Amino acid sequence: MKTITTFKMLLLILVLSSSVAFAQTASSAKPENKKTMETKEMKTYVIEREIPGAGKLTGAELKSISQASCSVLKQMGPGIEWVQSYVTGDKLFCIYRAENEELLRTHAKNGNFPINAVNLVSTTISPATAQ
Repeated sequence: MKTITTFKMLLLILVLSSSVAFAQTASSAKPENKKTMETKEMKTYVIEREIPGAGKLTGAELKSISQASCSVLKQMGPGIEWVQSYVTGDKLFCIYRAENEELLRTHAKNGNFPINAVNLVSTTISPATAQ
């Protein structure tokens, strides 16, 4: 039952993040300049963080966590980007764009955030896929 719930949550996140993948596809269609050619391709990841009571965190607590994350990201540079997170009962499902999984793990370590699962998004689907 828990696996089905987790699967449904991930599916929901993937559907909701389809705009992220669309933006990636649209940006990759642009002509490359020298600066773009020197940077690595950003991939989209879904990160699962187990945080007991996450759904009961106050606005101030969520703001503090967000500020800590942004601070670490700023120090790490342009190879990693936090898109958004979904807060559930005892978990956060975070959408990130990064050059590789190691950057995600470094961010978690430097920010003292749990990182229980990292999933590379291979493709996205949405209601438009059914057309």
